Amino acid sequence: MNNLQDLQGKTIVITGASSGAGRAAALEFAKYRTKLVLAARNEAALNEVKSECEELGAQAIVLVTDTGDSKAMIALANAANDWQGRLDAWVNNAGILAAGDFDKTPMAVHEQVIRTNLLGYMNGTHAVLPIFKTQGHGIIINNISIGGFLPVPYGAGYTAAKFGLRGWSEALKGELSAFPDIYVCDLYPAFLDTPGIQHAANYTGKVLKPAPPVYDPVRLAHAMVKAAADPSSNTYIGSVSLLLKLSHAIFPELTTKMTGFVMHKYLNMADPIALSDGNVFNTVDYGMSTHGGFGLPGEPKAHRKYIAGVLITGLALGIYLVSKRK
Repeated sequence: MNNLQDLQGKTIVITGASSGAGRAAALEFAKYRTKLVLAARNEAALNEVKSECEELGAQAIVLVTDTGDSKAMIALANAANDWQGRLDAWVNNAGILAAGDFDKTPMAVHEQVIRTNLLGYMNGTHAVLPIFKTQGHGIIINNISIGGFLPVPYGAGYTAAKFGLRGWSEALKGELSAFPDIYVCDLYPAFLDTPGIQHAANYTGKVLKPAPPVYDPVRLAHAMVKAAADPSSNTYIGSVSLLLKLSHAIFPELTTKMTGFVMHKYLNMADPIALSDGNVFNTVDYGMSTHGGFGLPGEPKAHRKYIAGVLITGLALGIYLVSKRK
């Protein structure tokens, strides 16, 4: 299935399809007249996405699902398979965010972040794998993010989930080596311009914004479509993603300190805001578009000045930390 046009008629499940990258992916897949199963907690938003996908030529159904509920995910996989009698690709995408000092953020929030961001992917894959094994083929696409390599200070639960996702997926790939037509594709986008940060549980007491550069979620959607047509084990979306992975691999201590430094500096300067648990426990009725309004105009080359800025800042911080040790 190396040609994108071969996606026509394929049945694809997308979790977290109500907003952000999931919504962008649904719209991108719809252009190829696919059969889409749209899953998330927000039924109203899912129905909007369904209508938009149908206008683009796709067929779509909506299944309200909490990915943290393993039984609900089994029901999702079975209903999706029954709809067309087959499943071709499963996109694990649903995720939530929580920011705050680890000890000041309720453990219930940390647990829910891990339940959604880690166990949600595991639940979905556990539900769909028997179907893929029975039919002899299938593609699992995991939106892991660069958070699978780079720790996020004030997002300890999120980091635990993302690091766990990477390890789980690598183990799964080894296990599935006996099934050459079942693929696991991991995507590692850099920071995206989605509403996710607006939905985040916020225990910092400060307004949250993504660190530049932020990338268009449509770029991730393109990568998801490409993975469904031509599976690849690991894909990095945005040059910053690969840069941050390499930085942490080569200079783990320095990179971790740099991320902490950047976060400390931002939170000291950010405007105050009331504490909130966002959409961690319940869906919200705002910010359900593909974009969050944090993006930068222009092509990917427009981010080069920000990448250069990150490199210069990192170098300066590294020199400073080394000098402090002497």
